[in-house]
Amino acid sequence: MHTLAVETPRLTLRLKSPAEVLAWVESLPPEVRAEVSPDWVERARHAPPGDVWALGFTVLERATGAEVGGCAFKGPPDADGVVEVAYGVDEPHQRQGYATELTEALVAVAFERGVRVVRAHAKADNAASLRVLAKCGFRTLGWVIDPEDGEVLRFERAAG
Repeated sequence: MHTLAVETPRLTLRLKSPAEVLAWVESLPPEVRAEVSPDWVERARHAPPGDVWALGFTVLERATGAEVGGCAFKGPPDADGVVEVAYGVDEPHQRQGYATELTEALVAVAFERGVRVVRAHAKADNAASLRVLAKCGFRTLGWVIDPEDGEVLRFERAAG
């Protein structure tokens, strides 16, 4: 079995299997499920176990084993070596620095695999995400229209 676990000081990012990804998507309330990328779900459906570009990570608190959120790459790196990250921390665990910690871990995973640039998008009214990206060294590039999320701010962090 292909398993990948990324350890940070307080968290473990455990790569899900394709079946776990699909079960997680099905478990979401309809309004949340509607925000999950259909392209990402389709890639996960056909991904081999261990594919970090297609499968998401469950984020666990190391001290308790409690699930605190999730994160993923929105697809494989493009021809220019750019990959996009997505992340979320469950409500009871927010405002504890977990999003910053797991984002740093995702960036490290990407750079270890030869990615040149890690990209993220955030809506202007998502102050928490804007703070996370700033803390993680992302620079703001400006407004873009994302085909799934609409108007968002684009952020990037280059390797090195």
